[in-house]
Amino acid sequence: METPRVHPEVRIGHVHLKVADIERALRFYRDLLGFEVMQWYGEEAVFLSAGGYHHHIGLNTWQSKGAPPAPERSAGLYHFAILYPDRKELAKAVKRLLEAGYPLDGASDHGVSEAIYLRDPDGNGVELYRDRPQKEWPRPESGRGVAMVTRPLDLGGLLAEVG
Repeated sequence: METPRVHPEVRIGHVHLKVADIERALRFYRDLLGFEVMQWYGEEAVFLSAGGYHHHIGLNTWQSKGAPPAPERSAGLYHFAILYPDRKELAKAVKRLLEAGYPLDGASDHGVSEAIYLRDPDGNGVELYRDRPQKEWPRPESGRGVAMVTRPLDLGGLLAEVG
């Protein structure tokens, strides 16, 4: 039996996170990253978007109000990624974070993408990244798949995109 393949246009549509404090989470996702509030669902959930989509990020305190972050050494979310349309938009987001004194966990050049890693106020891993054009992706000798790498990202070069 052949392994089924998902349609090539399928995308991950949104992430919905349990948070301890909605307002604290909004200061990160809305005020620092710039997502727009699309809808409140009572006082315990809020849906955020880029560009008017119904929601890219859901935040709720239904089971987590006041709770501590999940233990680091447990099963669960490692990180989710926010894809920026180009290098300049990624640089703008990183600059806002740095100007606010928000800590970054790392910055990597994966050959196929440039990525910044950090944690939201609830300890959830967040990757901010931009893809390189597919024609620039490193490929194995077979020509099938990709040959991703993990090298240090030139953060200064990235920030030079926005001066």
